Amino acid sequence: MFPLCHDDRMPGLLSPLTRAVTYTRWLHLLVGSIVPFGCAMAYPGLISPTPSDWVLITVLPIPLVLTAAMVPGMRRAEGLQARLMLFPGSHARVGGKEDPGISAVPSASWSHRARTGAWLVLRLEAGLAVAVATEQLMALSLSFAGAAAGDPGVADSLVRISGTGWAYALLIPVPVLALAAVVVGAGALMAKAARRLLGPSAKERLAALEERTERLLERNRIARELHDSLGHALTLAVVQAGAARASADPDFTDRALETIEETGRAALEDLERVLMVLRDTARSAAARPALGEAGRLLDSARASGAQVDAEVSGPLDRVPAPVSREGYRILQEALTNVLRHAGPVPIRVRISVDETRLRLEVRNPLPAAVAVSGTGGGSGLRGVRERAAFLGGEARAGEDGCDWLLRVDLPLR
Repeated sequence: MFPLCHDDRMPGLLSPLTRAVTYTRWLHLLVGSIVPFGCAMAYPGLISPTPSDWVLITVLPIPLVLTAAMVPGMRRAEGLQARLMLFPGSHARVGGKEDPGISAVPSASWSHRARTGAWLVLRLEAGLAVAVATEQLMALSLSFAGAAAGDPGVADSLVRISGTGWAYALLIPVPVLALAAVVVGAGALMAKAARRLLGPSAKERLAALEERTERLLERNRIARELHDSLGHALTLAVVQAGAARASADPDFTDRALETIEETGRAALEDLERVLMVLRDTARSAAARPALGEAGRLLDSARASGAQVDAEVSGPLDRVPAPVSREGYRILQEALTNVLRHAGPVPIRVRISVDETRLRLEVRNPLPAAVAVSGTGGGSGLRGVRERAAFLGGEARAGEDGCDWLLRVDLPLR
């Protein structure tokens, strides 16, 4: 037996006819023909137009649409129409969403107006051509149907049919298929032209890129805030719980549980501050803790059993708010790293402010610190370096005699 053969190309050829965007593009083109036909009704008329009349119908509306292109809002109107009717969206039954790349903002320069004018002229001429092709091809199909029924003059077509007979019925789909090809091809070309003429300018692309970069930076900042705040709280809780389990002193266990409770409550407050970034960036930034609240970090480290020697020199109130907030998070991460990997060891903290910079140093015994980040590749130190670099500062960590030293310099301007 011979295998059954079938043509897999047919569904691909007919698939544009099943998409709603094909017909919205067709409608978009036909709407563009309203202006030239409207002008033609005034002059030179649509009754038996001559070739010279068709030239006038094509040319006369151009000054009108070029004048309309000077209106800034015309670019927005055309952009919104192109987005809705030329590209797949919720109205198109196709998988995925195509990025139209069409700007929908008013004209802000003469370049925008010139491109809008070119688009309007193209839409006018292409719409007129598709409207005429639609009318003529549909009339030809009706003429074939009339000829098959014995009346070839049923429609006014440029192609005159003189004979009759049933064989003309076989030709009825030909103009319809030709019209479908014209509609699909013209719609695809108009979509490409819309991207070129109504797409964002270089300045708009740069603004969009900057906005996207700001969103990414904000997401990274939120991630760092969560890492620092929750990581610090969980580290203290783990250290306290381990110490309480190893201790046989009920009083120490009670103090440890109290510290865990206070640390957890503070972590919840920090978490609320971070989540407020998603609701109100300005208000949440003002609510974030700063170096003036560093005592809370030092007290929590002492409650974990660490001996913390802290010294603050210089006016902290003169430190700009962004620098102060990032300095708080850097100190929090530094203490967290020590407690997480070294446990309750002696820690010396120095915070100094002068005319140009804020310096923060955290020092602890080297054997414990080697496990913290001997290679410098931990996420904690990486976050510290990112915070410092974001403010134009520098963070260095390494061996200093028998100690491990983290030193961060942040400029005040």
